[in-house]
Amino acid sequence: MSVYILHLDSPLKHARHYVGFASKVNRRLEHHRSGSGARFTQVCNENGITYQLARVFEQADRAFERKLKNCKHTARYCPICAGEKARAYKPKG
Repeated sequence: MSVYILHLDSPLKHARHYVGFASKVNRRLEHHRSGSGARFTQVCNENGITYQLARVFEQADRAFERKLKNCKHTARYCPICAGEKARAYKPKG
């Protein structure tokens, strides 16, 4: 299983990233693009907001996905936003 970050090419209100969890990330990305994925990406599609796969954390679980979502600083781990300086994820606590 993997956790992945989608980088939005333009923001949706305040959001610039989507964090997801999947066993087959490429298949899940196809679902997002076709409109059968998460409601968040459906709204992006409806508003013409494009997005791209920015990073994949292999061998991650749902607990890791939740920690990454709760950190509220996804841009720090997005190589598109942070350039080549995207950090390894180290949750507090």
